[in-house]
Amino acid sequence: MADTALNFLDALVLTGGGTGGHFFPAIALAQGARARWPDRPISFIGAQRGIEARELPASPWPHLLLGVEGVVGRSPLRMAKSGWKLWRAISHLKEHWRRERPRVVIGTGGYGAAPALLAARALDIPFFLHESNAAPGALVRLVAPRARRVWCGMDAVRSLLPGADCRVVGTPVRDVFLREFRPAGTLPPPYRLLILGGSGGARAINEALLAIAPALLERLPEWEILHQAGPTELQRLMDWPRHPRHTLAPFIARVDEAMESASLVVSRAGASTCAELKATGRGAILVPLPTSANGHQLMNAQAMSAEGRALVIHQAAGLAQHLEEAILSLAGAPDSRQSLSREPEPNRAVELCLDDLSDYLG
Repeated sequence: MADTALNFLDALVLTGGGTGGHFFPAIALAQGARARWPDRPISFIGAQRGIEARELPASPWPHLLLGVEGVVGRSPLRMAKSGWKLWRAISHLKEHWRRERPRVVIGTGGYGAAPALLAARALDIPFFLHESNAAPGALVRLVAPRARRVWCGMDAVRSLLPGADCRVVGTPVRDVFLREFRPAGTLPPPYRLLILGGSGGARAINEALLAIAPALLERLPEWEILHQAGPTELQRLMDWPRHPRHTLAPFIARVDEAMESASLVVSRAGASTCAELKATGRGAILVPLPTSANGHQLMNAQAMSAEGRALVIHQAAGLAQHLEEAILSLAGAPDSRQSLSREPEPNRAVELCLDDLSDYLG
């Protein structure tokens, strides 16, 4: 569980994961902090499951992955086992941090952030939170009153965290999204439909697109599909019938470039994805994950729709048919499609968060 070579003394510790919506904002903040304070030690804490367990080992970031898992929504026996693992992880960090005390801890949510945030609270180590979603998770609600600041991705979060010092900053995006993007309306054919599946909750989208894509691409001769299916899903889907202009990929590393090349995006409605769509100025068809905690993906999607940036489709019976109708209506009508592709929105979330940290790290 422990990496004895990892030194937390006077470090900026970032913690969060499970999904990209928790992990990528932490990466964005780490990138910004490294640029502003190049001599400050920076490290990550996460869980041995989830996206951080796949991404951090191949990254340059020092990290510690703990054997914890989610507690909410499990059977009494699994809750007891999960609670014991959490207690053990907190105790381990507290023992470590009494010897090597971090300067600041930043939590971006997810069960993988619980040990570090609870240990920081117990040891009175300054900690900050970022809540990207429109509805805060259970961990954020629990520790928010003791946080030095809660950075909110959306204004709706503030009223749901009474007693917390909240500031609306938006959702941090990785540095590859902090540039100018080509307007979607200037892209020539072949037009690209980008499908961002790949997480554990994207099977329904993956299957629906595999089912409708052959007929869809026959009716849209100027279009092609780039489809991120996820490593596990890719193996399952490789034998499905597929149109020659339908490319499957396990994972897209440079998603900024993939978005820039896309005329339309189909995705879940995680907060990070919504922020990246805004930064690139791409319109989307969003299918909120129905099992997302507190229905936060639905709220994210509704916020994007209210801004005129997305069409929302609910995951229910007939999903494939609804997706096919929506894609045809937008792909076949440039004016309708362009109405969703707004001007790219400059993202200042990292800058605003780091300004708050200056008193602690400057």
